[in-house]
Amino acid sequence: MTKESSLADDLLEGAAEIAQFIFGTADERRRVYHLAHIGQIPCFRMGGVLIGRKSTLLAWISQREQDALAGHD
Repeated sequence: MTKESSLADDLLEGAAEIAQFIFGTADERRRVYHLAHIGQIPCFRMGGVLIGRKSTLLAWISQREQDALAGHD
């Protein structure tokens, strides 16, 4: 696998894809937009499209889980 295909495989394009990845349903896309707007989810805009990286989101979720277990909300 080349570096380019690795990056492409890691990217989630649009709030629906991000919602599907995190919440298991694309129906939560408005929630993703809200979390992105208030800076509570690691994503960025490329043009008008919300972009997330699977690897970054997994690391973010893992860190939040560790913080919760340690009692640091």
